[in-house]
Amino acid sequence: MSGSLITFEGIEGCGKSTQLARLAQALRATGGRVMVSREPGGTPIGDRIRALLLDSNANEMVATTEVLLYAAARAQHVAEVIRPALERGEIVLVDRFTDSTAAYQGAARQLAPAVVAQLAEIATSGLVPDLTVILDLPVAVGLARVGSRGQRHDRLEQESVSFHEAVRAAYLALARAEPTRCLVIAGERDEGVIAAEILAHVLARVYT
Repeated sequence: MSGSLITFEGIEGCGKSTQLARLAQALRATGGRVMVSREPGGTPIGDRIRALLLDSNANEMVATTEVLLYAAARAQHVAEVIRPALERGEIVLVDRFTDSTAAYQGAARQLAPAVVAQLAEIATSGLVPDLTVILDLPVAVGLARVGSRGQRHDRLEQESVSFHEAVRAAYLALARAEPTRCLVIAGERDEGVIAAEILAHVLARVYT
């Protein structure tokens, strides 16, 4: 595969979706062939799984069911969308990937890290992002942003503050463990400043 896989991660309301879109626009302006997708979802099957995973009325879902559904959606996504795009030499930008499962289901749901890692390996056949951008900001700020949208909170957004604190801590621990792959970006600043910083790192480290 000759393309590049760049993933965006972070807590709820961190701004990753906004920054992914800005990066896609900037890279396309330079002539880059860019594909944008998201998880869970990205395929017809994955989108159906996404609807179930985020359904605010599905609160009876147990952690094991949840992690298996994420893995199923990811396996379809990788096989149907991500790998073909990489083989075409495209820059693939994905809103959430395996690190989300490690943070949400592994750390916050307290599932065994080895199990989470094994499911990631099975779902992706060992595919690892070339660069992971982690938008970091305090949980209170992220949740306030989510609340300001005026929309009904999905099943994960409804979780406790301590749950989201565990997710944030997991992302920061991941960045410390894998500093070459992970780029932590302070997410409380101006959107344009953040976008320029991300673009500079991508141009230097991935898109050459």
